Amino acid sequence: MTRRPAVAIAAAALLVASPAVAQDVTVTVNTEAEGPHLSRHLFGQFAEHLGEGIYGGVWVGQDSTIPNVRGIRTDVVEALRHIRVPNVRYPGGCFADEYHWRDGVGPDRRTTVNANWGGALEPNTFGTNEFYDFIDQIGAEAFISVNVGSGTIQEAADWMAYMTADEQSSAGQERAANGHPEQYEVRFLGIGNESWGCGGNMRPEHYVDLLKRHARFDRNYNAAQTGERTMERVAVGPSDADTRYTEAVMAAWAGRDWSWSIEGLSLHSYTVPQWPPSLPSTEFSEDDYALILSTTLDMDRRIRLHSEIMDRYDPEREVALVVDEWGVWLAEDPGTQQGFLQQQNSLRDGILAALNFNIFARHGDRVRGANIAQMVNVLQALILTDGPRMVLTPTYYVHELYLPMQDATLVPVEFDAGEYVRGALTLPGVDAIAFRDTTGTLHVALVNLDPREEREIAIELGDRSVSSAHGRVMTGANVNSINTFDDPDAVTLQPISGRVSGGQVTVQLPAKSVAVLALQ
Repeated sequence: MTRRPAVAIAAAALLVASPAVAQDVTVTVNTEAEGPHLSRHLFGQFAEHLGEGIYGGVWVGQDSTIPNVRGIRTDVVEALRHIRVPNVRYPGGCFADEYHWRDGVGPDRRTTVNANWGGALEPNTFGTNEFYDFIDQIGAEAFISVNVGSGTIQEAADWMAYMTADEQSSAGQERAANGHPEQYEVRFLGIGNESWGCGGNMRPEHYVDLLKRHARFDRNYNAAQTGERTMERVAVGPSDADTRYTEAVMAAWAGRDWSWSIEGLSLHSYTVPQWPPSLPSTEFSEDDYALILSTTLDMDRRIRLHSEIMDRYDPEREVALVVDEWGVWLAEDPGTQQGFLQQQNSLRDGILAALNFNIFARHGDRVRGANIAQMVNVLQALILTDGPRMVLTPTYYVHELYLPMQDATLVPVEFDAGEYVRGALTLPGVDAIAFRDTTGTLHVALVNLDPREEREIAIELGDRSVSSAHGRVMTGANVNSINTFDDPDAVTLQPISGRVSGGQVTVQLPAKSVAVLALQ
């Protein structure tokens, strides 16, 4: 990721709940119009061999006293199944471009050193077969990142053959000997990771030359047999606002011949106001709160920047922009191992996730995939574990709230967001989107950024009348409220309803909250 200059942050008292003064906001929903399809893959996950993201977070081993199925912890599986995780990106991250897949297959696994993340020993106990067992248990598809940085094209091609070739081939026979005769499916193929940085520090032109060869030779043998092209190849794209890779990859794609192509371009953009990340994940100030949310709203500007370049080469928007690393990057929690990137997750971070989902939805015609960093125990995790204990974070509950948006259709809205002002920062007071789910039910997602004042939201539906408006809302006592192993329900979901009058719904949206209502 791109490093940024430090930002001075003024100290401020911790937020406490305070009496609210309602401010009216009208959200007008154009129920006669239809926006883009919102892919369920906007809710993709990311599991890297990093810290306790895999070992302890997903894998405990078959001999563990922690309930598991073939070594994969049952509580984490059940939580992820509940939010219908569409895909999991694996094995990294920076780890992917130093990962040699043969270390993680078969009965004899090599122990290596994870030089990227804390110098931890990597036993490779969790490898290809274990990963596919995991995603099968949670009902997700595979997003495989191949090693372009330190690996070879033959190594990546051989891994693809191991995963997707049938038993007539030696690769398929090897997979069967390791316990899985059936071919695996690769839904997304990431061709490298951050090749502009930890993936090799490559010039865009050099990466493009490698991309063409990988896109040609990293074959999906399932597709070769069936003739169905279900795998989407995702090229390394930009970091934050750096446009060099966007220009180079899209220019190459526009001038391609029949022998290679891609279906996606990645964007990595974290919410990190300063480098190295130093803002705390707990007991932070209102100044920190406003700064983090102001920074995350840059996601909209960055998507617009890269979309404009992509539109020049791809006006039909055949190539998706895939934001396959995003989330808030904070200081590592005190007392945790350096390089493990473990941070707590607060109500603020859940609000941040909702704002990003709304941004992705508004760009749904180009942004057709996203993977939050990361799933368990790392960065903006949905789940935290500690031995046998597990807790769900506010970010998890936002994923649960937004379940109806998977494969929905965006419905245009108009509203005056108002303002939330903190010092020199002016942020929108509210954010809103609307969408129809796969059953045709209309939903409105609302975010109140203001940490002190509730908002009275009037939802105008024109000539369409509704009989009920019910949903759930996530809020808490403070913006820095967190769920802990001892207090797992400090931030959770509660019911919320609106008052219905013909074509208007009125709802009281609490301060510092996210709500999704179904209008029926």
